[in-house]
Amino acid sequence: MEIEIYADVVCPWCWIGKRRLEQALASYDGEVTVRYRPFQLDPTPVTEPKPLVEALGAKFGGRERAESMAAQVSQVGASVGLDMRFDRAVAANTFEAHRLIRFATERGRATEMIDALYRAHFSDGVDVGSTDALVKLASGVGLDETEVRDHLESNAGRREVAADLAAAHQLGVTSVPTFVLAGKYAVTGAQEPETLLAALREVERLESAG
Repeated sequence: MEIEIYADVVCPWCWIGKRRLEQALASYDGEVTVRYRPFQLDPTPVTEPKPLVEALGAKFGGRERAESMAAQVSQVGASVGLDMRFDRAVAANTFEAHRLIRFATERGRATEMIDALYRAHFSDGVDVGSTDALVKLASGVGLDETEVRDHLESNAGRREVAADLAAAHQLGVTSVPTFVLAGKYAVTGAQEPETLLAALREVERLESAG
């Protein structure tokens, strides 16, 4: 079964959802192929790095509310083994990160690259909108530093990523994470592993019956 994950690397629920899916797959006997599809929570350009909590406060009614939301999400993240440090995180536009993920996917390093991006953004306070930071992260998962820099400093993959982002909207993806199972069954949100496992088994049953 193919599982397509629509997600953004600055979305905390996407990181949680990815971890919960991995927990579900550990109990699933069927064969799966996971494909990562890009989505941008906010395509607005980020002209200069600023603390994520500050950016969230401007969007959700003040810093205090943003800090409260961050604390709640961090607790959920910790429950699945994720270290989320919103006090370190930096707001970033993720278009270039999605270009890097596409580059890594073509070289069989998608999962490692995405994990590194989530960790960099949420745990280490790295600006994932920075080319230099992306090159360093890519090198850390075994990609060639020079090739990555040449890719990011060129126009390679821009059109394809833009087309993928547009396709997500055309498919009706409005929130992430969204998991599309077998090309036609959508599960939205960072569902519990048991829910995801049940969905996988139900889709398998439907596909074999059909």
